[in-house]
Amino acid sequence: MIAVPQAAIDLAKRFEGFHRVPKNDPGRAYPYVCPAGYWTIGYGHLCDPKHPPITLEEGDAYLARDLIVALKATLRYCPVLATEPEGRLAAIVDFTFNLGAGRLQTSTLRRRINQKDWSTASQELRRWVYGGGKVLPGLVTRREVAARLFLA
Repeated sequence: MIAVPQAAIDLAKRFEGFHRVPKNDPGRAYPYVCPAGYWTIGYGHLCDPKHPPITLEEGDAYLARDLIVALKATLRYCPVLATEPEGRLAAIVDFTFNLGAGRLQTSTLRRRINQKDWSTASQELRRWVYGGGKVLPGLVTRREVAARLFLA
């Protein structure tokens, strides 16, 4: 099995952040609603709103498991990435982690990747910047960084 690329871990940590750490309990994160309207905890791990607070170590463990799930889905839907440069795989693993395997499965992005149309695929990647029906500046930046990694 291919390991989760370090660049995918770095992207997720950079753009998700370890959120909702209150000043009165700085060592733990609490559930919050992300800009797309989902309850999450730590580094964007989907959760129940009543999920207990977690430590940074627990957040890292959730992220590691979530990225393994994203990696498996990415390789299932885009098998060509198994033999491409690691940056391409990392960018799409982050995409899958961020948006879910279903979005990758039904996307034009997937088709372009599997056709090895890298330039058009990077343009498609940059289109996924909406959360809750609005363009989110953080997603614009995230997709731009991912697209550059994808083409590197």
